[in-house]
Amino acid sequence: MLKIVMALAGAGLAGTAELPSHTTPLSVVPAEQVAVFAGGCFWGIEGVFEHIKGVRIAESGYAGGTTKSPTYRDVTSGRGGHAEAVRVYFDPAVVSYEQLLHVFFAVAHDPTQLNRQGPDTGIQYRSAIFYATADQQRAADSYIRQLTNAKVFKDKIVTQVTPLQTFWMAEDYHQDYMKAHPDQPYIVYNDAPKVEELRKQFPALYR
Repeated sequence: MLKIVMALAGAGLAGTAELPSHTTPLSVVPAEQVAVFAGGCFWGIEGVFEHIKGVRIAESGYAGGTTKSPTYRDVTSGRGGHAEAVRVYFDPAVVSYEQLLHVFFAVAHDPTQLNRQGPDTGIQYRSAIFYATADQQRAADSYIRQLTNAKVFKDKIVTQVTPLQTFWMAEDYHQDYMKAHPDQPYIVYNDAPKVEELRKQFPALYR
């Protein structure tokens, strides 16, 4: 069990809460796995996962909609139903999918905010897990039940768990955006605190 205090503005945790580690192991562990998460602006989600040991690369993109080859303008308009998402390639021998789920719910975003995240509103900023395998679906569903039963968050978890159809890469200027623009006010206020929480709460995973 991990004591955490959500320092981010608007966090949905019920004060100081016990955020349990995931307890359901995946049955198959290949050499490399891919996970896709959405939880607000992809700059911050990407920035968090890039700081996790065992993550080879995190890429910003779009998932969950119907528009083919969507542009940023398409997604921000809400047309096509895509969410800003991040694709994570990781080595399960170093970091497990369950640990990525733990980070996603603990520091990467607030899973109780419906179709918004912080200052950003719209379905493109929804909380979602796009699973690539049946094992990932079971792990995500199980962890959400675990968090719900433990009453970790004061409000209902609204994270969608849905199959990954296609991940569309975002434009080049969105990739590694947090690294390239560390002093931008949006990054400083909304995203840098998430990475700092990762460092504090998950020192063994942080790099």
